[in-house]
This record gives sequence, C-alpha cells and structure tokens, in this order.
Amino acid sequence: MAAPSRRSIFAASFVGTSIEWYDYYIFGTAAALVFGSLFFPQFSAVAGTLAAFGTFAVGFIARPLGAAVIGHFGDRIGRKAMLVLTLLLTGGATALIGVLPTFAAIGIAAPLLLVLLRLLQGFGVGGEWGGAVLIATEHASSRRRAVYGSFAQFGVPIGVLTSNLAFLAVAGLPDEAFRSWGWRIPFLLSVVLVVVGFVVRSRLQDAPEFEQVKQRRETSTVPVADLVRRHPKVLALASLASIAPPAVGYTVIVYMLSYGTTALDYERTTLLTLIMLSTVVWVATIVVAAMLSDRFGSRPVFVVGALTAVAWPLPMFALVNTGSAALAGIAFAVAAIVQGIMAGAQGGLFAEIFPVRVRYSGISIAYQVGGMVGGAVTPLVATALFGATGSSTPIALYVTGLSLLSLVAVFGLREGSARSAATPDEVSAG
Repeated sequence: MAAPSRRSIFAASFVGTSIEWYDYYIFGTAAALVFGSLFFPQFSAVAGTLAAFGTFAVGFIARPLGAAVIGHFGDRIGRKAMLVLTLLLTGGATALIGVLPTFAAIGIAAPLLLVLLRLLQGFGVGGEWGGAVLIATEHASSRRRAVYGSFAQFGVPIGVLTSNLAFLAVAGLPDEAFRSWGWRIPFLLSVVLVVVGFVVRSRLQDAPEFEQVKQRRETSTVPVADLVRRHPKVLALASLASIAPPAVGYTVIVYMLSYGTTALDYERTTLLTLIMLSTVVWVATIVVAAMLSDRFGSRPVFVVGALTAVAWPLPMFALVNTGSAALAGIAFAVAAIVQGIMAGAQGGLFAEIFPVRVRYSGISIAYQVGGMVGGAVTPLVATALFGATGSSTPIALYVTGLSLLSLVAVFGLREGSARSAATPDEVSAG
C-alpha cells in the first residue's frame, strides 16, 4: 500500500481536530454568554456563571478518562479507528446540545442533560489530540516530527476561530432571539462538519511504525498499566508541562468573554472579534515554533513558550482593564503567541518521550490531565477570585503560578528518551 501523501496526513490530522475543537469551544463560548441564564436561572448572576463554567469544566473531567480508554484501544487496535470514533462521539453530543430544551421547558432535567452531553463531548475529545498527533508524527521522519506534530495543533486555534465566527454570526441578533434560538445554530452546524471530517479520516491508514508493532505482536495488553509502571516520571512531567497552554488559552477564550462583558462593559461582538483575530497570530506562531523545534529541538522551544506564559498574565490583564479594544487586542495577540510557541513544540516533544506501544495512552493522558488542571479549573477559579476580591491581579498571579509548574516540569523531559528508556523486556512484553 502506497504511503499517504503529506496533504492527506495534514487533512486527517488538521481538519478532524479543527472540527472537534470547534465542537468543544462553542460550549465554552455559550457557557460564558448564555448558559447561565438558560439552564441555571434560579441562581444569581455570579452563581449562574459559576454553574455554567462548572458544566464547562465537567467536560475536562471526562477527558482524562477518554484519553485512557481511547488511548488503550488506540495502542492496541490502531490510531485511525479511534480518530473516527472520537469525531462521532464529540460531534453527536454537540448536535444534541443544539436541540436541548432549557430549564424553562423541562426544569432540572435540562442542566442534567447538558452535563451528560458535556461529559460525552469531553470523553471524545480526550482521545482526539493524541491520535491526531500520532497519525501525523508516526508518518514523519525524525527530522520533521515537530512540523508534522503541529498539524493537529492548528486545530485548536482554528476551532477557536470557527466557533467564534459561528457565534459572531448570531451575536448581533436581538437578545430575545439570541437566547431563544440563535445560540443553537453553531451547535447544529456540527452535523455538517462531522460528515466532512468522517470522509477525510476514513481514507487514511495507520503508520508503518505502529503497524510493525502490531505485526510483531508487541502491542501492550494493558497500555495504561504499562505506562504507569514503566514511565511514571515521564507521564507526571508531561502532564505538568501540559498545564500552561490551556491555562493561558482558556483565560482568554472563555473567562475574558464573561469578565470583559460584565466587569468592563466590552461589547460581546468586540471580544469575539478580538479573540477571532488573535487566532491568526496563534496559527502563524505554531508554524514558526514547529520549524524551530525541528531545527533546535522541541524542548528548548517549549521552554521559551513556558517562560512567556509565566511573564504575560499580569500585563495581559492590565491591558484589558484599560477598557480599550485596541489594547485588549494586543493582549490577546501576545497571549496567542505564548500559546503558539508551546503548541508548535508540544506535538514533536511528546511523540519522542513515550515508546510506540504506549504512546497513544501516554501523550493523550498527559495532555488531558494538563488540560483539566489548566483549562477546566481556571475559569472557575478566576470567577471566584474576582467575585471575592474585585481585582484581576489574583487571577493573573494564579495563571502565572500554573505556568511556572509547566516551566519547571519541561526541564525534566528529555527528547528521544523513549528510545533510551526502552528495555529488552519492555519490547518483548505483550
């Protein structure tokens, strides 16, 4: 069988991931803008926002579980099959949210069903990133792994861009129309996107690197158990290193929507537009960072990104707090650079630190644990901190602290350690 072209690998990794992150991020946007009043109307404004962000956070709780389960079968059966499954799980849950009755129609069942569908979304996304990175990097030469690994990373900013475009298209509706049916349109569009992603992904094959492991019957019987037993330090460090990107990212794309519209009187459409524009910077930075990673190594580039993540939260909030759209745009653009540096390096770095037989499980769990700590908790903590202090400074310091954890952890990771760490009994164990 002929090797897939770079274009088909890019499409399977980038297009599918973009669709899944679109599905995931429209929930965060809706949680910031409308879910509090529609699904938790019995709460005060602050409590309703916290409840909506809590529902948003539930998806992150499911992501490590999805990473473990889908990673298990990805390491045993194959990467391609699991990527098709994650697409259907996430897209199906998203479409169902688009037709979900609100609290006014069915009472307490509405938020309960919302939580259930968010859990399903999170479970599917949990196995998405790892598979998308591997379907690309395992087809790449060792000198091009970061660039190929960045294909999946494009999906994150493009998911933000398209989700914001979808909400921007309906955000100008009168409030009554937006709250009644307008917010549902971005969720229902997922049906069309999933069909496109399914067609693209169903045409790809697993990489020879993994197929050889299957043919030699060297796949792990219980990949997660092998991972925890043989590579606990790498798993822990990779999980900590994964905290900074979502900590910075979700502060901007989720919390700032709520903070900016309620505390600073920014227009909803203004913030959506600024976040959307910042994704262009994000994508461009990923490209540059991936190329630099293949030239100088993924770990040094990631370190630079983590350093910027430590330094930027305080200036970012200071710029946003001026109330100037232009300065807020600069704040979001620099935050996009911060994320892009780490994203461009992360795929190549993580593909190098875990052996093939546990690689899907390893990179998926590490990425999703970091996402849960950095992404799920940050909007909740930020809302609570501002409610308690009335100041953004504690929020900025919190994000700085999370980023510092990632900076320290990445110094402990070593590129290519998967090869040096493999032992004869590990290779032969089944």
